[in-house]
Amino acid sequence: MAEEQDSSQERSEEPTSKRLDDARKKGQIARSREFNTMVIMALAALAMIMMGQTMMHDLSELMKTGLQLSRDDVFDVSAVVRFFYDAVFEGVWLLVPFFGLMLLAALLAPLSIGGWAFSFEALQPKLSKLNPIKGLKRIFSAKGLIEMIKAFAKFVLVAAVAITVIWVQMDEFLQLGYESVDSALAHAGELFAMAFLLVTSALIVIAAIDVPFQIWEHTKQMRMTKQEVKDEMKDSEGKPEVRSKIRQLQHQMAQARMMEAVPQADVVVTNPTHFAVALKYDQKRMRAPQVVARGADLVAANIRRIAEENDVLLVETPPLARALYHSTEIGQEIPEGLYVAVAQVLAYVYQLRTVQKNGGRKPSQPKVKVPDEYKKYADMGTEPDATRH
Repeated sequence: MAEEQDSSQERSEEPTSKRLDDARKKGQIARSREFNTMVIMALAALAMIMMGQTMMHDLSELMKTGLQLSRDDVFDVSAVVRFFYDAVFEGVWLLVPFFGLMLLAALLAPLSIGGWAFSFEALQPKLSKLNPIKGLKRIFSAKGLIEMIKAFAKFVLVAAVAITVIWVQMDEFLQLGYESVDSALAHAGELFAMAFLLVTSALIVIAAIDVPFQIWEHTKQMRMTKQEVKDEMKDSEGKPEVRSKIRQLQHQMAQARMMEAVPQADVVVTNPTHFAVALKYDQKRMRAPQVVARGADLVAANIRRIAEENDVLLVETPPLARALYHSTEIGQEIPEGLYVAVAQVLAYVYQLRTVQKNGGRKPSQPKVKVPDEYKKYADMGTEPDATRH
């Protein structure tokens, strides 16, 4: 039922990176055989133009050497075999640069479209591929029809270009019979290479059409339904209990880092029991005081405990504590609306420290007032998600 439901849905979503990676592992990538053929044949034509005359001359010399055997060598089987091996070796050696270039072209051409993909899964035999019914469906499918039309168009185009080239160069081909053997071979190699290059240029038109089509076809096959995207997101994110455990660990780590910052705070503003917000202010590095720790209930109790253990002053100002807790996040600067109230608290803390250090009369704690827009936090609870704005 699920498969029927997925097949009935429209594949309207772009493929995700995971789907493309999975397809690449299976060997399913965009490929254009026409482009690969064009690159190989074009390089072959260029190689024949650059090396054609030299290759033809060397091969003609090799043929002359092979035909100039003495009478004794002709009747000596071992000598004939030796000459044959030498001729084969020299002939192969002459063609090594050409075939080496062809091998390099065959390896580099796929890099331009899709890149290399080595998939052992694609090499595994599948009995479904031996099903004649599926084979007939592939042959008479829309894709099979397109491939047939493409092959016919390629044949017609290449044949038309080849006939045109031969017709235009017919006189030069006929003149080869009036030239010397060496000159005729060199001239024939040049004519053949140029004709080959012109015929190969026709494949550029086919490749220019086939490459975008193959990329579009591959992207179309990789498209996903909305349900597939949702299922993939579930698989990538993991089970709900695993995600819950990860969030719990992340929360614990964040809490631990927050508690480590409490001893460096200048003051902890309290509710006094429900909320605690630790502030730090460095005139040289900060534009405004920053919140280094904040918490409610048990977290607030831990903040107060750590502050007392490290001689960080606790200032009880319930309205300001609630306003800071509900309007800031850890690492943020306090909002501009609370600048005056926080400045009064910090001034009181600095005065108190001076008295503790040098002696004198203990300053009285200021009556801190918060702006009217922050008074709405007075009756709010301790759940940050419900009160954040």
